[in-house]
Amino acid sequence: MSTSYTPLRDPDDIRTFPGSVTTELEQTRVLLTEAASTNIHDHNDLIRAAVRLEHQLRNLAASIEAERGERR
Repeated sequence: MSTSYTPLRDPDDIRTFPGSVTTELEQTRVLLTEAASTNIHDHNDLIRAAVRLEHQLRNLAASIEAERGERR
């Protein structure tokens, strides 16, 4: 069974341009605070919040990996 949809992103596209862990963690906290006030009855607001959080989580993970000297 297959479902037709457009994915959030290309799974092979892992490009991120993270800042320092401190900067990315601060930005993550800001986005979490903003997401907490998202209107759960507004589909578009939920999508925007999810995309912003997904993008930021990737940046945070990449900054931690870069600090550890890991590469993906």
